Amino acid sequence: MPTEATGAPTTLGASNSPFPDNDQGKSSQLRMNLALFAIGLATFAMLFSTQALLPDIATAYGVTPDRASWTVSATTIGLALAVLPLSTLSERFGRRRTMTVSVAVAVALAMVIPFAPDLSTLTALRAAQGMAIAGIPASAVAYLSEELPPRATVGAVGLFIAGNSVGGMSGRVLTGWVAEGFGWRAALGAVAVLGLLAAVAFRVLLPRSRNFTPASLRPRLVLRSVRDHLARPLLLRLYAIGLLLMTAFSAVYTVVGFRLVEEPFGLSAGLAGSVFVIYLVGTGTSSVTGPALERMGRRGSLYVAIGTVTAGLLLSLADQLAAVLAGLVLITAGFFFGHAVASGSVSRTATHGKAQASALYQIAYYLGASLGGTLGAMIYHRAAWPGLVAFALVALSATAAITLYATRRAVNERRALATAA
Repeated sequence: MPTEATGAPTTLGASNSPFPDNDQGKSSQLRMNLALFAIGLATFAMLFSTQALLPDIATAYGVTPDRASWTVSATTIGLALAVLPLSTLSERFGRRRTMTVSVAVAVALAMVIPFAPDLSTLTALRAAQGMAIAGIPASAVAYLSEELPPRATVGAVGLFIAGNSVGGMSGRVLTGWVAEGFGWRAALGAVAVLGLLAAVAFRVLLPRSRNFTPASLRPRLVLRSVRDHLARPLLLRLYAIGLLLMTAFSAVYTVVGFRLVEEPFGLSAGLAGSVFVIYLVGTGTSSVTGPALERMGRRGSLYVAIGTVTAGLLLSLADQLAAVLAGLVLITAGFFFGHAVASGSVSRTATHGKAQASALYQIAYYLGASLGGTLGAMIYHRAAWPGLVAFALVALSATAAITLYATRRAVNERRALATAA
């Protein structure tokens, strides 16, 4: 079997198809799914490792919630800045190699982060970690779109995002309980160990690329590819939807820990961190994206996602813990479903430069994470939870408006075609 760098055609078993349908091909697909699940877990566990610890970090450094939230926002900003350059490198050097180097550097930084002496150093290290992680998301989606049949791609992307949700949950729950017993620095060390184990599993499981062809690193070609993607209205709408959905979701999960440790709830750090087990709901909803798309279509699926998150936000306004938890379940389910629909649609829509197309989505998505985390913390500090909910509902209203515009445009196009016929 040739190396990834050559991009030479190979056979798998007796088939010359780039997507062989035999036992060996199915085994390879299973390994891909498990490997991408593992690296998705590592990505989100490290990316948002400080989120459940924000109350502890704010107390330790004597800062306000919005300043502590920069330990999350700096990471997502770093990712947004680096994702396009690193995705471009993956076009030349290969998806597998890019992801391997990225996760290795991110884990190495995770080992250092618990020893940060002050908030500025912690924030800087987190920004560097975000830049390292940037090589993973766009490369992962591009790898799957190249190595799997089109019908299997969206489902595989859903499983990768399911790994994100498990990583987000396990990292936050782990940090909450470890912090309660041993302090927030030990909690960050535990996340580093989790990331290391997931990275090793990824490297062992992921098959070499069979359908990768190296591309030129000439900036002019990269810029042309980016310009082509930005000229496509459908891709622009998908990018905007990813940004807005993540803005609302990030705002909620950045400050929910502060709300739960305060009155009338008064939960301990461990119990507040355990709330993130709700991320497992996202595992389920994102993994069924493929069948849902076949049944409801892209826009129908997005309407379901938007409505589910909206209902969750309204329910979370109650001061009863059960209502808040139920609201978080709906918010999480709707968000991960909508995110899987949008990101999977990007990989299916792009006809060339798939890594750049996915990178542009990741830029928008993680800019949304930064906006949601920073603005959400500021709004919560000044207007409490109702103000935060209002902010998230504005983002969802914009998402609904974009989807409605696309629906009306599609209806008008069908009417025009019918009239012409």
